[in-house]
Amino acid sequence: MPARLLLVRHGETEWSATGRHTGRTDIPLTAEGREMAVALGGALKAAPWDGLPDAEVFTSPLLRARETCELAGLGDRAVAADELMEWDYGRYEGLTGGTIRGEHRRDWLIWRDGVPEGETLDEVAARVDRFLAGVNQRYGVPAPGSTVMNGSDGTVAVFAHGHLLRILAARWLGLPPAYGQRFKLAPASLSVLGWEYAEPAVEVWNSTGHLSHLH
Repeated sequence: MPARLLLVRHGETEWSATGRHTGRTDIPLTAEGREMAVALGGALKAAPWDGLPDAEVFTSPLLRARETCELAGLGDRAVAADELMEWDYGRYEGLTGGTIRGEHRRDWLIWRDGVPEGETLDEVAARVDRFLAGVNQRYGVPAPGSTVMNGSDGTVAVFAHGHLLRILAARWLGLPPAYGQRFKLAPASLSVLGWEYAEPAVEVWNSTGHLSHLH
């Protein structure tokens, strides 16, 4: 069976805690976010992951993702990939959805309307597809929409961002990137994309049980 992807959204930041769109602004985790990342690391050290000894590890180069990866115990072998950076929100960087709808466009929805002077949804999806193509070269993961299965076993751990990972999930399943709207994703959550009857599938999504003791 080809690779499966283990997806981790970074821990809490000051902006994520208040709903501000955080694209390329390079801000650190909060104290709570750091605790989340450590708790995540505990879950990854336990069964069934057992520390992911043979997994490839990739992270967005942005600080909040790198910090999460490091505190989870995988930073020493993580490779930074520009393709995993969050959506460039352009003029909407740092704004909440409420502010955007109140001051710019009342019915605004990022998945439909995009952002001014930033990336389009299709541009973000193209980055995701390039990343998945690289995984495909090593493990035989099919291109989006394909069911051709070749290659060796493997787990690829990905530390990145909310919108980026939701788009990645859609593309894994061979769906248009706007379907990412349907995959809600919490900070420091753990998700797994794998296979079911030779078709790309969601094994686990938005798991946060490892954070229960923090609340």
